[in-house]
Amino acid sequence: MPMRATCATPRSTAERPMAGWRTIGVIGGMGPAATADFLRLLVAGVPAARDSDHPRILIDSNPQVPDRNAALAGRGPSPGPVLAEMAQRLMAQGAQVLAMPCNAAHGWAGAVRAVADDAFIDIVDAALAAAMVHRPARVGVIAIGATLDLNLYGRGAVPVVAADPARVQPLIDRIKAGDTGAEVVGAMNQIAADLVVDGADVVIAACTEVPLVLSAGAVPVPFVDTTAALAAATLAAARLA
Repeated sequence: MPMRATCATPRSTAERPMAGWRTIGVIGGMGPAATADFLRLLVAGVPAARDSDHPRILIDSNPQVPDRNAALAGRGPSPGPVLAEMAQRLMAQGAQVLAMPCNAAHGWAGAVRAVADDAFIDIVDAALAAAMVHRPARVGVIAIGATLDLNLYGRGAVPVVAADPARVQPLIDRIKAGDTGAEVVGAMNQIAADLVVDGADVVIAACTEVPLVLSAGAVPVPFVDTTAALAAATLAAARLA
């Protein structure tokens, strides 16, 4: 997608938070489409009448962050140092609240917290809080292998049933390659339906590519879009009292 020109902001005003908001920093690019979806939800989540009603958002969409599956399997470098560098750069530019719309990358969230501390909003915490509203007895999770191997959703208060990552990963790869067609949608819908058969009474899209093809209307139980949960939590943290 070609880059669009943006209006320049005088330095004196760029360094001040927008009225009513802390400045949001986004550690993104994992993948780019999921980051764009997160930005869309940040915009949609503000009841704005004019441009100036929205928060300032700084985005580092870096698709060169080391692969999370490969890192966990010992086949590639840790993404932690790159994530920490991104967090540091965003905060140096004025970000006061940080969000990272990638579930698997939260296996290295400690590197970000070491820089950002309480300014970092955790996608797993946000998603689990959204799931608990429905008082589930068992939570279904659609995630890639790294997210499951790191047991990121195992810290919740209820048992987890996970979709087979061997079914999920090929679909995520296709979504990342731009394929959001009927075949991918149908296959993801079936994965969600199978989780319900396995006893899940809430389904969490624990990969930010999943909501690009799976919608709440296709899931017969409450559905938690982790991108949307993170957007809501980020806006809540960014809003000034």
